[in-house]
Amino acid sequence: MSASSTARRIAATVLAAGAMLSVAALPASAHDGDRDHRRTPKVEISAVQADSPGRDTRSNRSLNGEWVEITNNSRHGVDLDGWTLKDEDGHTYRFEDFRLAGRSTVRVHTGEGRDTRTDLFQDRRNYVWNNDSDTATLRDDRGRTVDTETWGHHRHHNHDHR
Repeated sequence: MSASSTARRIAATVLAAGAMLSVAALPASAHDGDRDHRRTPKVEISAVQADSPGRDTRSNRSLNGEWVEITNNSRHGVDLDGWTLKDEDGHTYRFEDFRLAGRSTVRVHTGEGRDTRTDLFQDRRNYVWNNDSDTATLRDDRGRTVDTETWGHHRHHNHDHR
């Protein structure tokens, strides 16, 4: 057997093995939790700072020290128009005319401010997120829960925020 035919056989064997590995790996990657990530972008609550740094003075700076981060882990932008972010007491922030770019994060602050691509403001004069325990719920424009983040002891009744 010549060296060139041996090289061809080795190359064919390597290619065939690679093809077999690709076929074997397809079902595992396509079956990621029964979700088609091309149709359902992975948007999540990635961080929460419920207790603003320092004393709770209700100053705009202190109010903006509490926030929730929303992250889009997909490559494609997601239109958040009509989506909501809500706490256990029913305080609701509605996203309006906002598109979250692929692989990016927006921080939703409680206080007043000028909206940008990376920071949105609820324009509230009172705290929303309870320091000790609360749940942040992100819902899409059809009211479907996209993600929740809970901290502290789960509450079953309403009480003062601080």
